[in-house]
Amino acid sequence: MVKHIVLFKLKDEVAADERLAAARRFKEAIEALPAKIPSIRKIEVGLNINPSETWTIALYSEFDSLDDVKAYSVHPEHLAAGKLIAPVRESRACVDYEL
Repeated sequence: MVKHIVLFKLKDEVAADERLAAARRFKEAIEALPAKIPSIRKIEVGLNINPSETWTIALYSEFDSLDDVKAYSVHPEHLAAGKLIAPVRESRACVDYEL
């Protein structure tokens, strides 16, 4: 099993309500993906409630293999979800590890 963890920082210069709206749309779109991408074993998105921390969004997901993660990363539905936060996204960090 491969765990895929991604953190997103949204731009501070974007209005807080705009960042939150984009983050909520992203969360909804990502959490709808298992019905569209069968290789996703589990997926969840958390919106950081602690404003003193750097990262705004945490995405946690599980796959059977790294090849499944790679296929997910280029899937059109996943790419469409990513476009929902692209205008407000400052940076991204990712870790994939195997159990």
